[in-house]
Amino acid sequence: MNILALDWAFAIEKMVLIAIVISVSLVIAMYATYAERKVAGFIQDRHGPNRAGPFGLLQPLADGLKLFFKEEVIPNHSNKWLFVLGPCLAMLTAMMTSAIIPWGGTVEIGGRMIDLQIADINIGILYVFGVVSMGVYGIMIGGWASNNKFSLMAALRGASQAISYELAMGLSLIALLMLTGSLSLKTIVEQQISGNWWNIVYQPLGFFIFFVCALAECNRAPFDLPEAESELNMGYHQEYSSMKLGFFLFAEYINMFISCAIIATLFFGGYDMPFVDETKLSGMTALLTGVAALFGKTFILIFVFMWIRWTLPRFRYDQLMNLGWKGLIPLALLNMVVTAAIALYTMK
Repeated sequence: MNILALDWAFAIEKMVLIAIVISVSLVIAMYATYAERKVAGFIQDRHGPNRAGPFGLLQPLADGLKLFFKEEVIPNHSNKWLFVLGPCLAMLTAMMTSAIIPWGGTVEIGGRMIDLQIADINIGILYVFGVVSMGVYGIMIGGWASNNKFSLMAALRGASQAISYELAMGLSLIALLMLTGSLSLKTIVEQQISGNWWNIVYQPLGFFIFFVCALAECNRAPFDLPEAESELNMGYHQEYSSMKLGFFLFAEYINMFISCAIIATLFFGGYDMPFVDETKLSGMTALLTGVAALFGKTFILIFVFMWIRWTLPRFRYDQLMNLGWKGLIPLALLNMVVTAAIALYTMK
């Protein structure tokens, strides 16, 4: 009976944590659209949204309501089931990647130790790559089911781009795993907390490669070839409207948020607050400090994502492929070899 009660308590804890993570991700994705337009306005010397609510803070709600109440249009010659499945799959895979991120430390509530992590699996990074590789199916299915040549061309671009940059991203992480010896994100964070430095100090080139590949995986400028308006009208979601279009757009911003959270976890200590000794803080204070530290690092990286979008021009498609295959992959291989040599030398 006690075992059954513990199982129910564990299930309730995880369900509550899942609901919180999903809600926070959706809110951040919603207000990332507002932040994007404000950053663009700042860089372009204009105000950005400032009419809906004080400082334009209600603009994301207005945009969401507009999408929600727009007419649903499904092209006559499209594959209707796959046309609906595409944005649903993109949104589902975007949300699934948050399951293995440690959002904070451990806190005791009601005599139970609760981790702010939905699932601490020992192959956490492989799980991320598996889910991310599935995300491209949403783009491919949506582009193909639209029965539009521009949508299909954009979907093919998105698939080839994802395949190209996932290789360099994986190779950059192999070098990091040589130092950590674990695929668990929780273990990687704890090693950075107990060590003297974050992984960015030991793997600056690996961080650079991973960051550039994250831009490409999220279809962010200058790697937004699947959404090149000047070439492909609107990209793979050209035929979409209402909330199906909203799902594609939300999935992109959720992917950006989760990517920045993963970068902060792998290279910047996760929920480790710099210059603060968490052992001297009380349980709840230490927990909230760690959560604030992780979100602060994540928001800084999101700002950099947006800054790059409104600063750099879009690559040509041949430049995109050349950078991935002839630039980042050789760099990642070099970084892996150098890291292996250093690791072997220090072990002697």
